[in-house]
Amino acid sequence: MNKPKMAAEKSASRVLMLLSQLERLNEEHKVSDNDAIRQITGKILHLIQTQEKTRKEVTSKGSGGMEVILSSLENTQDMQTTLNILAILNELLTVGGGRRTGVFVSKGGTAVLLQLLVSSSKDPPANEELMLHIHSLLGKVGLKDRKFGVKARLNGALNVTLNLVKHNLQNYKLLLPCLQVLRVYSSNLVNAVSLGKSGALEIMFEIIGPFSKKSTTLLKYVMLTSITALLCVCSSGMNARRAVDRGYLPTLLAIYQDWHRNDTRHRHVVIRKSILGCIKNLTNIKLGRKAFIDANGMRILYNTSTECLPVRTLDPLVNTSSLIMRKCFPKNRLPLPTIKSVFHHLLPHIPAGGPVAQLYNQPPGVDDVVDESDESEATEVDTENDTEYEEDETGHKTQNDDDIETDIRKLRPIQVNTRPFDELRAYEYFCREFSENFEDDFESPRSIIPPSSINSELHRPIIISTTPSSLGPQNRRPLREDLLTPKSDESPLELDSISISKRPEGTADPDLVCSLGRLVLDAGMNGDSVDGPQEEGGEQAVLEVPDTAALLPLHDPDLYLEMVKNTRSVPAYTEVAYPDYFGHLALNLREPILERVYGVQRAKIFQDIERLIHSSDILDKVVYDLDNQSCPVIDNGESLKFNSKFESGNLRKAVQVRKFEYDLILNSDINSNHYHQWFYFEVGNMRPGVRYRFNIINCEKSNSQFNYGMQVLMYSVQDAINGSPHWVRTGADICYYKNHFSRSSIAAGGQKGKSYFTLTFTVTFQHKDDVCYFAYHYPYTYSMLKMHLQKLSALRTAQIYYRQDDLCETLGGNSCPLLTITAMPESSSNDHISQFKIRPVVFLSARVHPGETNSSWVMKGTLEFLMSCSPQAQSLRESYIFKIIPMLNPDGVINGNHRCSLSGEDLNRQWQSPNAELHPTIYHAKSLLQYLRATGRTPLVFCDYHGHSRKKNVFMYGCSIKETVWQTNVNTSTCELHEDLGYRVTCFYMLTNSVLCRCILTFTIYKIVYVCLQGLQIGTSELEEMGAQFCLALLRLRRFTSPLELHNHNSHLLDTENDLIDTRSIPNITSPTTYVLEEDEPAFLEEVDYSAESNDENDPDLEPDLQDNHALPDPNSDSEFSCQDSLN
Repeated sequence: MNKPKMAAEKSASRVLMLLSQLERLNEEHKVSDNDAIRQITGKILHLIQTQEKTRKEVTSKGSGGMEVILSSLENTQDMQTTLNILAILNELLTVGGGRRTGVFVSKGGTAVLLQLLVSSSKDPPANEELMLHIHSLLGKVGLKDRKFGVKARLNGALNVTLNLVKHNLQNYKLLLPCLQVLRVYSSNLVNAVSLGKSGALEIMFEIIGPFSKKSTTLLKYVMLTSITALLCVCSSGMNARRAVDRGYLPTLLAIYQDWHRNDTRHRHVVIRKSILGCIKNLTNIKLGRKAFIDANGMRILYNTSTECLPVRTLDPLVNTSSLIMRKCFPKNRLPLPTIKSVFHHLLPHIPAGGPVAQLYNQPPGVDDVVDESDESEATEVDTENDTEYEEDETGHKTQNDDDIETDIRKLRPIQVNTRPFDELRAYEYFCREFSENFEDDFESPRSIIPPSSINSELHRPIIISTTPSSLGPQNRRPLREDLLTPKSDESPLELDSISISKRPEGTADPDLVCSLGRLVLDAGMNGDSVDGPQEEGGEQAVLEVPDTAALLPLHDPDLYLEMVKNTRSVPAYTEVAYPDYFGHLALNLREPILERVYGVQRAKIFQDIERLIHSSDILDKVVYDLDNQSCPVIDNGESLKFNSKFESGNLRKAVQVRKFEYDLILNSDINSNHYHQWFYFEVGNMRPGVRYRFNIINCEKSNSQFNYGMQVLMYSVQDAINGSPHWVRTGADICYYKNHFSRSSIAAGGQKGKSYFTLTFTVTFQHKDDVCYFAYHYPYTYSMLKMHLQKLSALRTAQIYYRQDDLCETLGGNSCPLLTITAMPESSSNDHISQFKIRPVVFLSARVHPGETNSSWVMKGTLEFLMSCSPQAQSLRESYIFKIIPMLNPDGVINGNHRCSLSGEDLNRQWQSPNAELHPTIYHAKSLLQYLRATGRTPLVFCDYHGHSRKKNVFMYGCSIKETVWQTNVNTSTCELHEDLGYRVTCFYMLTNSVLCRCILTFTIYKIVYVCLQGLQIGTSELEEMGAQFCLALLRLRRFTSPLELHNHNSHLLDTENDLIDTRSIPNITSPTTYVLEEDEPAFLEEVDYSAESNDENDPDLEPDLQDNHALPDPNSDSEFSCQDSLN
């Protein structure tokens, strides 16, 4: 049984003996030894062909077999010996070639082969068998040798191989390996250019031809190899230009069409895809795109792709064709006169630098919508960096990635100018609780803070949007249609003259969440309520509305109208949105994420391409336009009606593209020319049962959670009337992709070739002539905040200390509320007052970015919990004094901005040097924090509520625990500190604000609009619950009564940090809104190139999100602290 093994060992030892003899003969260099060498190499070849172990022995470490073989190949002059050695190498590199090829390359084998190729070509005619062996080896070696292209060029091997191809076009056996080597040569760009100059393109097109049924398998393989070689050659812009100049692009289109027509069994999909790859490379240049359009390429690829759609295995062809068509689709300009906001607010002064200064210094008459030449010859080959532009991103790219917090000795104090204490003394007014003696409060009951008086100068006409269908069933009170909505030539209803009455209609249906009432809006000349038909000079509107007061204790429509009167907006809004007026009742149902339908985005892209191919079918009718206030209201029953002229509304223009398809354009932030993401608008005059497609075409972010199952929100007035006043997730066929609308360099920070993105969704309305509202996320207006605060003040009991101050007045003339909430002292005794005054301060803020409405809903949950009568809330109030700014950017919220305030700047980037006139809320919030620090009341916790557009669930970014301990002068060693690096970030506030960096715990809490742990989308109830849960988390810090005591309890601080770390390792998660898991990204169904300009099939624009979106938040990518856009 041991005979085979013994025979193998004997063979192996024989190979080593033969190699030893060959080495000795190489050293002697005698011509008479040629026969011996020929015989030895023949024997080695035979052993290698018959014994696998022999191959291993030759290439094993220490054997020296590869060196001996290469030395023999380099020194021999005998043709047969050369052929033997080349055959040996082919055998060695064919089986188990990966490692063995690496050994061959490391021993200098590539250079030996190339020298042999060049020397053999000097004596024509070249030996065919020799050339076949050499090129077979080079084809294998070239894929493993990183410097193969350079070595081939320096040895002069490029033209040798090219000439062989040229003279052996019908010799397929030799032609195939030569083409394979040419393909490897061309992977080097310099080589590709050199081959192009030497006529490689012309030779390739002599080989490539139409489909032929007589073609053998070898011929088709040659065809495929020549196409892939051409693909590599055309990767050079110069060669692509040469190919286009010679008219090869129409030839490729004709060849592709021929193969598509004849390959009915789809056996040659790889060849068809390679042809498309060549077309794709040629269309990387402007000249190629023009030639593609002129050759009717859009129609050809559209038709062939349409025929391929039913066959799933042809998806690679469809995807590549889609990419080419999108790339060649002519860039269109947005149908706008300017990308600047429709509305303008005059600033007290213009900043010295930055985007706002550039906006104001822009010369008149400059077209800022599109560049004069969107594509320049200097950037023909698409090199678009698909990382979205952020105006202040470059400053953060220079930061070191080193973990500067691993050694406390490396840390240095942050030098930031602080206002003199004499200036800060004015903020004592906002901290009156520290100086009160509370004697009056215990002698007589404390009165609830009365509502702020309404300035009569701010009264202006307000219209509540309604439609005739809002009346409900036919047996309700009849009204004249022309009285329901004010006509355009009549003055709108005066809010002061509106009287509201509710008349019940019998017993409420127990199945409904709320009963119905009848809301009557009467407006007479003198404000008197009138029954029956109105006389001349008066109007009446009757609405059937739900009575949600019992279920929404913090919502009061009457009070909301009063708050609206005192809200100043730049457009001077005169309308109130129905959802804001009557409120939103959170659904009791869980809303799952939308399952992505395979091919949905591809279908949308093809519909966009149809616009160019079938342009006669496009209506292109403007139905809503803020730039043209005289835009006629189309009332032919065929078009939807749009409106966004209400608080927080954002829709600039609506264009009817097809009968049931509309392009929507969002307005820029005021005093800005970008930031398009938040939307909130009204739609009316719809037909039930019809699929309407809406395309928001000027989005800027490179990706969105809409690609992962998130849906838009819709509020139906008719549903509300019928007892369901809810914002609900809606929309089908939702996707988010790059479109063909050009984004000017002015809007893209100087970068040319940028495009906008489209959010598209399809809605089927249920009711005829309903009025529906669409929003990016649950709206939360400034007037709603004021109403909620008014209602909260009424919840104050004798045990609650609640005070509302106006921190400052904004640029728009609106007040910024500052709340102080804590527990009243037990009595007015000195001991109880002293205990009251040493309570630590917790500072909370939210809504610095207007589009992050989820942060307001979380803040609402926090405020409701703090004002509740639960034992936990009372314990929390007794432990801390809460300073809360629930809305840091009221002006942005009111005017429908996405990111900025009226100054046109991101307020969250102004903490370092805020301006009192341009950034009053940040200026005074920072000053208040500086005052607290100066008086020894540094906040124990500072938390800012935010939203995020591309991360999931609820998570926090916090200061480094190591740097926090160092900043607070706690005596501890670095080894005692343990951090969860996944959630550590060098906090933006710590970098820029000497006050906030002294806060013991500084967090930014993010609330996301999308949940995937249980496949659900987050609603307002979950957001409010998280606000309450955050309060409960603060109870864990009750052991600390002051920042000074905290400094002496650093071990407790470390325990708290370790607790936070440990909670993330719990395997069984019970709350869908608390933790972020790593593997939380749903599988993506289709590999579609989302970029119109990418050269790769997998668009790098989506790689961070599609492939790595499951990862923990990256502070260098999308966090607030890397100065990139963060929005819910």
